[in-house]
This record gives sequence, C-alpha cells and structure tokens, in this order.
Amino acid sequence: MKRYTVALAASLLGFALSAPQISPQRIIVNPVPTELSVDVWLDKSGNSPAYTPGEKVTIYTRVNQDAYVYLFNVDPDGRVDLILPNKYASGGNFLKANTTKMFPDRNDPFEYEISAPYGVNKVLALASKTQLNLNDIARFQSGQSEGFAQITVEGQNQLAQKLSIIVKPIPQDKWITDTAYYNVVSGVVAPPVQQFRDVTASSYPGARVSVQSQKEDRLVLEFTTSDSTQQVWGFYQRDLESQGYRLVSLNQKNRDYEARFTRKAGRDDDTLTVKLKFKNKGRYSLELRW
Repeated sequence: MKRYTVALAASLLGFALSAPQISPQRIIVNPVPTELSVDVWLDKSGNSPAYTPGEKVTIYTRVNQDAYVYLFNVDPDGRVDLILPNKYASGGNFLKANTTKMFPDRNDPFEYEISAPYGVNKVLALASKTQLNLNDIARFQSGQSEGFAQITVEGQNQLAQKLSIIVKPIPQDKWITDTAYYNVVSGVVAPPVQQFRDVTASSYPGARVSVQSQKEDRLVLEFTTSDSTQQVWGFYQRDLESQGYRLVSLNQKNRDYEARFTRKAGRDDDTLTVKLKFKNKGRYSLELRW
C-alpha cells in the first residue's frame, strides 16, 4: 500500500449579510439559508481531536441532497491540500443524498498520515448542486505520480478569496459549507473510545431519556425529541461510521429502521444490530444488539 502523507486543514462558516463573505477565522460564508446541508467529520470525536504525527486519519462527509462535494485542507502554516476530487478509484466528488463517503476508501491504495506542523488544522467541505470550476485553485499535472491535484494558492485567505469568486455566480441557495477541526500534537494520544453502546447510545443531542436498560448483549433506550426520524437515524448512522463501522444492511418501514453494521476488530468482525422505532409524540425506542 502506498503511503500518502497529508497535513490536513481548512476553514469555514459564520453568518453574514449578503454575498459570499470571508472572515479571518473562517474561509467562506454563505449567509443565505439553504435546504442543502453537508457534514464533515473525522474518525475521532470531539470539537478538535488530537492526533500525533504518524497516526492514520479517516475523513467522512455526507450530504442530504445529491451534490458535488469539495474537500480542502489548510494547515497552520497555510499549506492548502485538495482531498476531493482526486484521481483515485474512489475520488469522484458527486455524492448521492444521504450517503456517506470516507477518505481514504477501503480500496484506495494510500493512507492519510498526520504530519507536522503542530497546531489546529481545519478541513473544509463545500457542497454545491452544480459542479465548480477549480482550475484557478488546483490542477492535476500531466505525469503527476500522485492522484491529488497541485494547489496553486497559498494560505487560507487566498483560498477563501478564490472560492468566493468561484461560488459567487452560483445561486446562493444551492451551496453550503461545513468544517472539521483537529489538533496535531506531540507525544502519545490515547486512542478514541470505540464502544458505541457505552458512549453515544444515551447522548442524542437535546433528547430526554425516559427508559434505559442494558443486558450483556444489548441496550434498550427510550427518549423524546422534536427531531424527525430521518434526523435521529442520520445522527446514529454517522456516529457509527465515524467509529469505523460499515453499513451492511438497512430495512426501513414507515418511521422504523433496522440495520446491521460491522467493522474489523482484530482478526474478527465486530457486528452491531440497530433498531430505531418511532412511537408517538416524538418518542423513540432504540435497541442496540451486539
């Protein structure tokens, strides 16, 4: 397997008043509400998880509508990398609605490896209903040995200015951004918690838990939230995928979901069955069986 070292980062969002705008702390802002949404996250949880040089990292992104997704990175020294699109087999940047894409994909012949400089990095995801022309920002060189484009801008300010020009002709309700932060540190970092049932099962944002019971091989949880079933399910699916689980099967009937996830755990597969049922008046039942 080829090793591709990436120093991640790039910046995002904040509210503004008119056209796409730039701020010192964020790269590009769309002040217009849009039904399109994009999420980007890493394989460690937290607002700015810590990685040490040499660690491998996986990036995930998801859209709620069909869209083209562009992933940029800017490190603390201002180096910009374009992750998506790229020339590898899984490097296409058109995503179907409610699907999650991971980088690198399991079949990609490379890995993302954290490297210095130390400090907070940002990963910018820009989703657009129409394809963008990035020729002024990134170019694939002829004969280039690696499948990633060469970035022609230096620093997040210049990237923001270029992106602002590129997205300005696009209707503002047709694009949106999201960002993920991580911190490159020296020393040893404790591995992320990998037990979904112990961490996230009782932590749906804003939910009021009414019943919780746990046995040796399962957890049953009942909670109340005003969010839609699709939002609730999306939260749990993204959390599992951020911890390395892969969706194997999914059955949906009305507002009920039943799915099976799996991931590698040493030489064996760690399998998890998830059942989400809508009861009434915003009440949900969640069952995890492992």
